[in-house]
This record gives sequence, C-alpha cells and structure tokens, in this order.
Amino acid sequence: MPEQIPEEFIEEIKSETDVVEIISEFVQLKRRGRNYLGLCPFHSEKTPSFTVSPDKQIFRCFGCGKGGNVITFLMELEGISFFDAISRLAENTGKPVPNQISANQNSSLSHEDQNMLEAHEWLMKLYHHLLKHTKEGKDGLEYLKNRGISDETIDQFQLGFAPDIENFTASFLEKKGFSLQSMIKAGLLADHRENKYIDRFHGRVIFPIRNHQGKTVAFGGRMIYQGEPKYLNSPETGIFHKGNIFYNFDLARQAIRKSGEAVLFEGYMDVISASQAGIDNGIASLGTSLTESQARLLRRYADRVVICYDADSAGIEATRKAANILQNAGCYVKIAQLKQGMDPDDYIKKYGGDSFRDHVIGASITYMTFYLDYLKRDYNLQIESESMQYIERALDEIAKLRKPFEIDHYLNELGDRFDISKDALQQEIAYRRRKFDKYKDNQQTKSHTNNRKNSYKENKLLPAFQNAERHLISLMLNNRNIAEKVQQELGGTFLITEHQVLVTYLYAFYEEGHEPDVSLFMEYLPESNLKDLAAQLAMQTVPDEVTDMEIEDYIYTIKSERHKKNTIHSLELEQKEAERRNDPVTAAKIAMNILNLKKEWKKAKHR
Repeated sequence: MPEQIPEEFIEEIKSETDVVEIISEFVQLKRRGRNYLGLCPFHSEKTPSFTVSPDKQIFRCFGCGKGGNVITFLMELEGISFFDAISRLAENTGKPVPNQISANQNSSLSHEDQNMLEAHEWLMKLYHHLLKHTKEGKDGLEYLKNRGISDETIDQFQLGFAPDIENFTASFLEKKGFSLQSMIKAGLLADHRENKYIDRFHGRVIFPIRNHQGKTVAFGGRMIYQGEPKYLNSPETGIFHKGNIFYNFDLARQAIRKSGEAVLFEGYMDVISASQAGIDNGIASLGTSLTESQARLLRRYADRVVICYDADSAGIEATRKAANILQNAGCYVKIAQLKQGMDPDDYIKKYGGDSFRDHVIGASITYMTFYLDYLKRDYNLQIESESMQYIERALDEIAKLRKPFEIDHYLNELGDRFDISKDALQQEIAYRRRKFDKYKDNQQTKSHTNNRKNSYKENKLLPAFQNAERHLISLMLNNRNIAEKVQQELGGTFLITEHQVLVTYLYAFYEEGHEPDVSLFMEYLPESNLKDLAAQLAMQTVPDEVTDMEIEDYIYTIKSERHKKNTIHSLELEQKEAERRNDPVTAAKIAMNILNLKKEWKKAKHR
C-alpha cells in the first residue's frame, strides 16, 4: 500500500463507495443471486463471466482471471495510478484529497499529457465564453441559432467559437505559460509561418470532444466562413485516440446503461439535434469508421444499438460496416431509416423532434431487413441469373441468425418474393449452417490449441493438497480465527508458492489489527497476480459455519504432502551419498524406494 496516502483516508473513501455502483458506470451488470454479472471489460466475450460481489466489494472474471477491488478496477481499466483512482473515488464521495497528499503524488499522466489536458480545458472555457459573451463570437452564435441550437444546448455541450484571428489562440496559450511548440504536438496550433503560430481551428464553431471521464481531450471545428476543410478534427495525441471513444459518451452513458440501448450517429450536429429532440442516449463515432474497440466498449453498456447514419450512398455503406462490427461484438442492431439524401439534423429541422423520435428511431427496422434491401442495389432482379445470385447471398446472411422464428420469417419473405418453396430454402439454410458450424468448430479448435496450456491449468483436476490449500485460504480470508489457527499449525509453509506468499501477507494484515476485509486486504498485495488469486479464492462459496474437523482435515492433507516431499528429498540425499561412497547396491535400493514413494505420491495427489 503506498505509504504517502494514509490508510484511514483510503478506508474512509472505500467505506462510502459501492463497487457495484462504480463498476456499473463501465459495465452493464445484472443481478444473479447475491452477486452481479456482466461482460468482462478486460477481454472480449459474448457470454458474461465477470462477477461483482457487493458483500465482499470485489470483482472477479472467471474468463480471463482478472480480479480485485474498486481501486484495482479503475487502475486496470482506465490505466491510471493508485493516487488517481483514489482521487476519482474521493471526488465521487465529495471528499477532497488532503493537500499534503496531493502535493506528494504524481498523476498517471506524463507531464506532456497533463499539459495537453490543461490546455484543452483552458481553451474549452475560452471558446465557450467567446461564443456566448463577446462580439468575436457573434458570427458563431448566429450560425448555431440558425441551426436551431438553443442556449441550453450550447451550455450542455460547451460549444464554442475560435475567432478568425490566426494567432489569437497562440497568444492566449503563451500567456498561460504553455510551450507553443508543445501545443503543435497537442493539435491546438498549426505549423508556424515566419515565426508565427497559427490557431488550428480559427474561424470555426468548436465542438469539445471529451473522454469518458468528462475531460476535454480534443476539438472538432466547423468552418463558418469561406475555407476548407469544412470540418476539422484534432489529430491523435497522447490523450486522444479517436478509435477508442465516442462523442458525447460521457453525457449519454447513464441513459445508455439505463435503457440498454444506444443510438449511433455520424456527426456532432446529429447528436446535438437529437438531444434537443429528447434522444439522450445518442453518441457519434468521431467522423471515422466504427472500430472494434468502440463496439466492445458499447456492448458493455448496451444490448441494443440503433444506427442512424446519413441516407446517402456513403452513409448506407457505413451503416452496413458498422452493423457487422457491432453484431460481432454481441449487440442486437437496428437501423433507423431516413428519407433519401437526408441526415438526422435535416430531418429534425424539417419534421420536428417528435416525428424523429416516433417515425425514425421508434420505427427502426432489423438489420436483416436493411441488409436484404441493401443487397438489391447490386442486382437487377428482373434477370433470372442475377436473382439467383441475390438469393444465394441473402441465404448466406439469413443462415447466420440464431433464432428459428427469425429464420422462418425471412425465408417466408424470400419464398413469397421469388416463388420458391420453403422446403427448398430450408435445405439451403441447413447446408449453410453445417458449413458455418464446421468453420466455427475449426476456429475454436485453433483457439483452444493456442491456449491449451492456460486452459489445462484452469480446468485440470487439482491435487488434493492444492485443493486443501485453496479451501483453507478461502476460509482464512473470511475468518480471522481460522487464519490464526492455520498460522499456528502450518505457518507460511504452504506448498504452492503463490499460496505461501498470499498467506504471508494475510498474516501481516491480521497482525495489524484488521478484521476480515478482502477489498482492503488487496491494497496490501503488491502484484496483480496476487490480487487476482485473492479475488478468485474470495469468490469461492464457503459455508457459514465450518467445523474444527474440516479445518484439521485440510491441514493434515497439506502436512502429509509436505512430509512425503521431505522424505523423498532426504532419500535423494542418501542416494547421492551412497554413490559418492561407491556403494551401488545401497544406492539402487534407495532409488527403488524413491521410485515407489513417488508412485504412491502421484496416486495420492489425485484421490
């Protein structure tokens, strides 16, 4: 545990923090008995194996083995320091981190990245102020008003305006003490001309891009005068990786988690206009193609995603690609349909927010319906050969569906449209399903082969002594008296090295006067593998009451194993001594004795 942060402060913060509440900000959790279950944020999976225990205030993934407490979770998921995790939790509880602690701690961000964050925060406030309260921002404000954006929405999204003065931002940043050369690297200034630094976004309405913690990490800019490009985004930097975040995700996250559904748009104005229309779960993928990383992030919060891209050729193609990525991540995808050539912002302006909610988002079609219509663009269905090609491709996609009633529905549509018997279509589906399942099995076999060692280690039948150690430690984590009894009987001489290290820390934890608290105990463990092990053992189901006889049985099993190992080791030393004395007969007898003991040992290990 870091010495600079008083244990009392950490305990106070943790006592007022609910691990389920914090993790729910990042993972869609559902109650299962006493625990909560969700998709693991640390590895890709479609079947939930990530478990959170509100009683023990810890988490554990039974898929990848990751485990820990709420502090560990934030550190691992966000890539932040212990101090930053404590600060985040303290902020949630409304308790300030003591000044003397703050002064002695460093953020997990590099000095360069911290400077970038500070510069973005200053400029976000400056641009917003200029837009709303100065004559320099008048043109930008007029542009937004003409687009139907209200003052309330301008404040909600912290929209701003960068004056059409090339060195305005550079002068401001220099006065604030920032290195202008580093601000080029931050994407806020453009390359200098004749020793002048140019504001990258001058003459543009500014859309702050925030990370998932609500920190401004980049800007999008829309030119309102003559000039190109019309839209301009910040480049990738140490604090901004556009393939990992969504526009407006920090504000929409709660609504997405609550509804289990997200609405995915292409651009900033679509999100903003939709928000004014009452769509508070809207996000955008920052003007780039949707990435697998973004899809995995979204799946943790939402079961369903409605894609609402522009109704032009590019938008339709982007919809298809995004839908495939989202489906591969495990999302149920629907498609919102707009009139040809329109984008969401256009539609809302022309028909109003109520119509958009009811007749566009509310009337979204399934991905399969969209895809079957999309396919028609590639074929002239009046020509028989092209109709056959269309049917082949349609069947390829329908065969991927898992629900029989969905398959039945689309086969009926296809059969009616092309006058083909349902039996024939079902045979085609069965053929494709067999091919698909065989391919899937081959892929899984390869995956299992690649991970055979890890899989075997996780799933093999453990020796009796190892199970005894695991059961004992699980009990010790929950009962101080049992830990003291085991310490007297066994000390730290557990046979599995990781177990031995873990109980050594546990003894020290109890000797400091602590009561059983797995979440707090994890702060004493210096390595992530020990925290994972502690979480794994703590998640084991233990009886409310355990008899002395059961504990003695576990201890006896471990002692017996240790005795056998010690006996064999002693005999091996005697054998070497006999060989040194040139006494082959004695050495051979001892070797036979060792061999028999090892055979007995192996049998006993798996009883």
